[in-house]
Amino acid sequence: MIAFVTGGASGMGEAVCRLFAERGDQVIVADLDGARAKEVAATLDGASGYAVDVTDSAAVDELVDDVVSTHGGLDVVVTAAGVDDPETKVALSAQIDAGGPILRTPEIGDAAWRRLLAVNLDGTFFTLRAAARAMLPARRGAIVTIASGAAYEATPGYPHYVAAKAGVISLTHSVGKELIGHGIRVNGVAPGLVDTPMLGRAPGGVRVASGHPHKVVAQPGEIASVIAFLASDEAANIAGEVVIANGGRNTA
Repeated sequence: MIAFVTGGASGMGEAVCRLFAERGDQVIVADLDGARAKEVAATLDGASGYAVDVTDSAAVDELVDDVVSTHGGLDVVVTAAGVDDPETKVALSAQIDAGGPILRTPEIGDAAWRRLLAVNLDGTFFTLRAAARAMLPARRGAIVTIASGAAYEATPGYPHYVAAKAGVISLTHSVGKELIGHGIRVNGVAPGLVDTPMLGRAPGGVRVASGHPHKVVAQPGEIASVIAFLASDEAANIAGEVVIANGGRNTA
């Protein structure tokens, strides 16, 4: 199986790459940090690493075309590339620690808004679109997007991230409903708190936010297992769905 993973150089993306490789898949590790992508690929049997900016649709199309040309097809795509806003996280943490009300939206600039939407939503769409084009001739394949539990919680003070990930959820539902009739399954995962470099940049007050019943922080491998299931034949009857994997946070 040929598996293409964006954001594959670290965090959940890297965990997915390693799990797929352990299962004998040929893995394409794609990341903005091309050097790190190649380092990760070098530790995996039969893997290749590439640099790609998912906000550049032409670059995404070119890389996917190259992968199909080189490997003869594409079976699985995981859109794990994503970014957060550390500055906003620091500000929110200070407000939480001070016990005061959260107020951040008036301070979020245009550049921060555009960056989070560009990487998290545009990048997901560009990758999904390129994957669909590559998979349609064979009428088979699985695409897994990465949303966030923050979209369901409507996390206050973080509107740009919430909006982007909510967009990913709706995108997954829409395209999943469309492509299943063409043999391609599109599903997503909405994790809660995950022990990744992105989480590590968040101060403690944000890292373990109030309302979590068990204060659970998942390991990347745990989320990777959910992604691998959705990409597998065992999930053949699942399409257009987003699995919430947040340790029961929504039940609090």
